[in-house]
Amino acid sequence: MTAFELMAPLMFAGLVVFLLLGYPVAFALAANGMLFAFIGIELGMLNLSLLQALPDRVFSIMSNQTLLAIPFFTFMGIVLEKSGMAEDLLDTIGKLFGPIRGGVAYAVIFVGALLAATTGVVAASVIAMGLISLPVMLRYGYNKQIASGVICASGTLAQIIPPSLVLIVLADVLGVSVGDMYEGALLPGLILVGMLALFILLVSLVKPNYLPTLPRSEWMPRAPASLKEALVDHVPLALVTVGLYFLINAGIARDLWVFMMGMGVALVWIFAFSKIRKISFAAAMNEEASPLFFLVIMTVLEASEVINTPRGFATTFAVFLTLLIAGQMFLGTKSHNKVIAVMAPPLVLIFLVLGTIFLGVATPTEGGAMGAVGALALAALRGRLDTPLLKQAMDATLKLTTFVVFILIGSTIFALTFRGVNGDIWVENLFALVPGGVWGFIIVVNIIVFILGFFIDFFEIAFILLPLLAPIAQKLDVNMVWFGVMIAMNMQTSFLTPPFGFALFYLRSVAPKEVTTIDIYKGIIPFVCVQLLALLLTIGFPRLVLDFDALKARQQAPDKSLDDAIPTGPAGGAPSTDPTDAFRQGGNPADAFKPQGTPDGGVPNPTDAFKAQDNPADAFKPEPAKK
Repeated sequence: MTAFELMAPLMFAGLVVFLLLGYPVAFALAANGMLFAFIGIELGMLNLSLLQALPDRVFSIMSNQTLLAIPFFTFMGIVLEKSGMAEDLLDTIGKLFGPIRGGVAYAVIFVGALLAATTGVVAASVIAMGLISLPVMLRYGYNKQIASGVICASGTLAQIIPPSLVLIVLADVLGVSVGDMYEGALLPGLILVGMLALFILLVSLVKPNYLPTLPRSEWMPRAPASLKEALVDHVPLALVTVGLYFLINAGIARDLWVFMMGMGVALVWIFAFSKIRKISFAAAMNEEASPLFFLVIMTVLEASEVINTPRGFATTFAVFLTLLIAGQMFLGTKSHNKVIAVMAPPLVLIFLVLGTIFLGVATPTEGGAMGAVGALALAALRGRLDTPLLKQAMDATLKLTTFVVFILIGSTIFALTFRGVNGDIWVENLFALVPGGVWGFIIVVNIIVFILGFFIDFFEIAFILLPLLAPIAQKLDVNMVWFGVMIAMNMQTSFLTPPFGFALFYLRSVAPKEVTTIDIYKGIIPFVCVQLLALLLTIGFPRLVLDFDALKARQQAPDKSLDDAIPTGPAGGAPSTDPTDAFRQGGNPADAFKPQGTPDGGVPNPTDAFKAQDNPADAFKPEPAKK
């Protein structure tokens, strides 16, 4: 092995040493990259012109519109968390599920999913649930380990359910659309929520004493309403939605005008109700929460043309109205409106952000901006928008955004030098020795990510490891959206695995003294197993991730069998015996690491070339082109 060939492994070992010495990741990456760049230049192994690419790469990071979504979603989450939404959700949903065995645990999972789709902040979710739900669970005899585990696991749902910051970072690193990554992660995230709930159900059946019901005094009060009362409450505003649909159908008004008319009617209705009942505007919103929720959702669906046929409108109208009326008849008017008043804001905000992204109305960055504005509006309506809240939200947003950008700049400096010394070829040579082809690569990558999750943060994994693995995955014809969602599912466990599982630390900081650290560690084990099972489902059934791409009917690439996924040599030549040829890019090695799916990369978006099938192996190959 020549001195030049030793540069890559020495550089990687140097990074490990810097990290073990406790230096910040961003500065360790940058310092290591610059150090070995100067060594390479002094020894004549590298050209000084290599560093001329550095300013352009830093500028491209700062001008990246995709990364702008990170401060928007962070600000949205902090504002919602500081406005007390989590506390209201946990209190109301916990009482709603009170009569069910393990009801508080179900409420924690459900609220964890809602918080994941709105705040997206693991620390806020775990701490809020630890402060509110854990004492209630312990007071009424819940098993300490199960209670601790379900809170930690539910808090980490923010890492896989959109709009997750992890998915934004992975999309940028892998060179795929954030919208595609969000769509691909949605179903696996919901499946994970269902699996957590199923685990609680199994525990409640096998060990009933672990998950008791709450006493009747803690249940949601019930005073069933009559059908006439429910119809009187809902029909006036329901008729407004019918009128708006006819305006759209007749071509009189569309899109923004319909939305403005619907919101105008809602505001007038609340104002008139508050004056008639002589109550405040906020109290009027709470008392009329159910019919207002129906009006807002139906107006948004009509204005965005999600329901654009008479049959679709009639079906949505009937099902939605029936559910609300049935809920009011079952719980009673007061309790029903209280539940809707608590759940409606996050649900509307979820639709405002994710719905516009999935429908193609807005980019993820624009969706994040709307979410930030929506969060401010919700905090104002709750009377909790003040200067201290804004200062805390902006301070936390600035810190996290700076953290991400500095790590990204550091990783760019490291990657530039690492690729200059053919580090990419060295990594490819290592994976060429892994048996099993594509499956061997997938298994080894997941094992590496899972083990690293015990010791380092998901940002560090994304910025250090994935840029080295992404080109190899593309060489193996692995769909990059599926690959990214798989890695996100795997990295989610890093919050739960000791010794550095952050969710464990967050819960430990607020847990009562009777809950020991060992209880938390033992309690998280079955939930880590549930997450790994969800990861196996994602690996084994790529259609869970890729079915969205199939529905878009994207251009298909020529067929290639799984056996041909790894190139065997030059075109028309005999298979190469050099293991590096299985992955070699050809030309300048640094070109292999340009962002994919862009003009600079010269490679089409990998998501355009693949369509998932039920066979797991088909995630690695495209279908025949359709004529």
